Amino acid sequence: MSSILVQVIVGGLLLGAVYALFSSGLTLIWGMMNIVNFAHGDFVMLGMYVAFVVWTLFGAGPIVGAPVAVLVLATLGVIVYFALIRSIMKGPMLAQILGTFGLALLLRYAAFWWFGANFLSLPENIVGGTFDVFGIRIQASRLLAGVVALVVTGGLHVLLTRTTLGSKMLAVSEDSAAAQLMGIRPDTMQAIAWAIAAGVTGIAGALIATFFYIVPTVGETLGIVAFVTVSLGGFGSVPGALVAGLLIGVIESLSAYWIGAVYKDIVVYSLFLCFLWFRPQGLMGKT
Repeated sequence: MSSILVQVIVGGLLLGAVYALFSSGLTLIWGMMNIVNFAHGDFVMLGMYVAFVVWTLFGAGPIVGAPVAVLVLATLGVIVYFALIRSIMKGPMLAQILGTFGLALLLRYAAFWWFGANFLSLPENIVGGTFDVFGIRIQASRLLAGVVALVVTGGLHVLLTRTTLGSKMLAVSEDSAAAQLMGIRPDTMQAIAWAIAAGVTGIAGALIATFFYIVPTVGETLGIVAFVTVSLGGFGSVPGALVAGLLIGVIESLSAYWIGAVYKDIVVYSLFLCFLWFRPQGLMGKT
């Protein structure tokens, strides 16, 4: 295997880890409340703009931008839950779809109004240069994004499966009425779930902004990636989102290397549809 091919695969894994990170927030909301958040990609977009504002005002990179983005997006997640989600959860599925889709448009056009339609970017050297490891050249920004994404995604899985908070959230997702009788407040757990999911998109956005363009419509692209990742991994499964994100990242990179970047999405979505034909519940989803 040539060093170039190895470099392409490593780059795909690092990118896929970031895909998995922001997709895990989407799968958390679905697993907790059976709600598909169509504004999820726009949450990531806001995280990217927060990182840009932090750099513009203070000259700081993602080490400062990511925590700020987490705080801002987590707060927004709680506000969205109490102002919108709690109400539309009582309605039909169509109300939930249209409600979160309307939220996506609100966030997107608010970004247009505030930041304009121009493409923005952070300096290429905001994180560092390029590392040469055994002949494999890796951008420091992508390496940082991939490693942090893996750590945070793993931490989220541990939080949901090995902690008291995770047990309470699982109890609410299984039967909120029974959980309430046990002294667990469903509203509180669901608000925390939205804070965590939105906070994760903040981290992902701040990391992606170090090597990706920033524009209000980027949420559309990232939202589609999140839905494909979650569907492939299985709705409600964080480990599934991680595996699917890594697969999609590698397939994208290999497709761009072998047949051209223009066709990588065709390859990814074609394989995705073929896979769902045989296993509609995804890699780790429940039947």
